[in-house]
Amino acid sequence: MKENFILNRKKFLDKLENNDLAVLYAGKAPVKRGDEFYPFTPDRNFYYVTGIDRENLILVLGKTETGCFERLYIEPDNGQMARWVGANITAKEAQEISGIEDIKLLDELSDDLKSLALSTKRLFMDFERKDLNIKELTAEMRGVFGGIPFEDLFPVFAQMRVIKEKWEIELIRKAGDITRLGIEEMMKNARPGMMEYEIEAYYDYVLRKNGVKDRAFQTIAASGINGTVLHYINNSRKTEENDLILIDAGAQWGYYSGDISRTFPVNGKFTPLQKTVYNIVLKGQQLIIDNIKPGVMYPELNEMLKEYYFDELKKLGLVKTKDEVFNYYFHGVSHFIGAETHDVGDRSQSLKPGMVISVEPGLYIQEWRIGIRIEDDALVTENGCEILTQNMIKTVEDIEKFMSENRNA
Repeated sequence: MKENFILNRKKFLDKLENNDLAVLYAGKAPVKRGDEFYPFTPDRNFYYVTGIDRENLILVLGKTETGCFERLYIEPDNGQMARWVGANITAKEAQEISGIEDIKLLDELSDDLKSLALSTKRLFMDFERKDLNIKELTAEMRGVFGGIPFEDLFPVFAQMRVIKEKWEIELIRKAGDITRLGIEEMMKNARPGMMEYEIEAYYDYVLRKNGVKDRAFQTIAASGINGTVLHYINNSRKTEENDLILIDAGAQWGYYSGDISRTFPVNGKFTPLQKTVYNIVLKGQQLIIDNIKPGVMYPELNEMLKEYYFDELKKLGLVKTKDEVFNYYFHGVSHFIGAETHDVGDRSQSLKPGMVISVEPGLYIQEWRIGIRIEDDALVTENGCEILTQNMIKTVEDIEKFMSENRNA
């Protein structure tokens, strides 16, 4: 596994010029209250080049006329505190995970930076980070490096991360498959009269049962009119007969995200109107899938969907002009997926092999109390795309059959 992170560091270092230096910070969990902290999750750029998910670590990468160097700074042994919170990572453990040989203690960082500042021409840091700790670290760096140019490493990492390696694709595939199992469990157990959070609980159980430590994002379980709110997360409404419930959910596996949306009838049977709207969305998704291939400009996918929706919504008597489509569809059809659910990357570029993107058309018709979104994860290939979440059923017929045959008594 460490070979993956060694390769990622090399890809980054290859983009540096002589006498460039980069400082990456693992991050720290914020205080919840008192002596309790929120769960820690590593900064994804730091993790991308180390594979280490521990707090308070700093990585320094640099290039000189004589070659590249990489040095990781870790916390010292925490002695008796290890019995309370677990032991800090050791140099040997850090080496085994990351493949970085040069490991030093954080206490040595300040003096080392002063020495490096004498020959550094540019310093790279992640200015997309908004947390207080990184702001303090940046201020400290400015105090050490003075007036040399500070560059943002975020765009460099964003373009690197947008093309996935095979091991990353497999982590996304695994995350998507566990997500599928969770959504299927919700479909098996949903009943009119249940609270949205009761249905969601079946999803959480499956994730835990399959070893998932954290969801990729907060689950949307939006029934009835709530399905017309794009990022509804309260999940607190009591479902009713003939409600649809829109599920947008993702498991996280190896710090990579799955992301699936499905909409199904709580009672197991679509009404004729729900079926009509659902099939419009499903056909729109297939339109986009059929057009995903290298060379297509990313924004074109959304324009294709809007053109298609205009024709279909006119048939339903909902719109007369193209501008009115926005009343029923007001988000993009796709985003990058990877180490973050809405992963980094320039969405104005053309599609390239190795990109993983969502395909998530939706329609949100408040006057009909119908909100529908269907989302799958697509890997751009040399000639088209592969749907990584293809095992998740999505036709009206398959959903009704599955719910009829698998719903628990």
